[in-house]
Amino acid sequence: MFYYFLKIIIFPFIKYIWVGEINGLNNIPSKGGVIIAANHSSYFDFITLYSISPKRIYFLTGEIFFKKKHWSWIMKLTKQIKVDRNSKDKSESLITATNYLTEGKIIGMFPEGTRSLDGKLQKAYNGAIKLSITAGVPIIPVGIEGTFEIMSKFNKFPNFKKCKINFGQPKYYTKDKNDIENYDQLTLLTKELMRDIGYLCGQTYNF
Repeated sequence: MFYYFLKIIIFPFIKYIWVGEINGLNNIPSKGGVIIAANHSSYFDFITLYSISPKRIYFLTGEIFFKKKHWSWIMKLTKQIKVDRNSKDKSESLITATNYLTEGKIIGMFPEGTRSLDGKLQKAYNGAIKLSITAGVPIIPVGIEGTFEIMSKFNKFPNFKKCKINFGQPKYYTKDKNDIENYDQLTLLTKELMRDIGYLCGQTYNF
């Protein structure tokens, strides 16, 4: 019920105020699980993606948001997936995400792990690629421009500016157990993914 309240009342308001140009939204398949992987420089990355997606997105979200009073209730009501960023073992979160993908849901991920301090691309982790191979679903790279200017990590309140969101073509990976266990291969594929994300948001991935 809470999600439908957001979709009918809140999302149109967010799109009207903060979302400008949207490209490639039809690249999200109408059926089957898929991972959306985007650059991350603002809270508004999560908010705007959530507001424009034709299907509900379940984001892998840092545990800190489940502890903050003004965020925890939103995380729980929208059924986001908690990830303990301080733990080396993230298997529980990945199992939950894999199950969601098997059910045909959309998983949202920010491969950089946390918001950028300057709006530039940061070094990414391999989790999105690993999850894609494990679940046998594609990744859609997404480039978001302008959310850093709307609300950076140093802003307490958002500015009334618009962002641009570009969805790329789905990227498919071979479901090979050897790839999942091969760190170098995962890192190589992550670099390729981040270069695509960089192209979509007008930046260069230098890691």
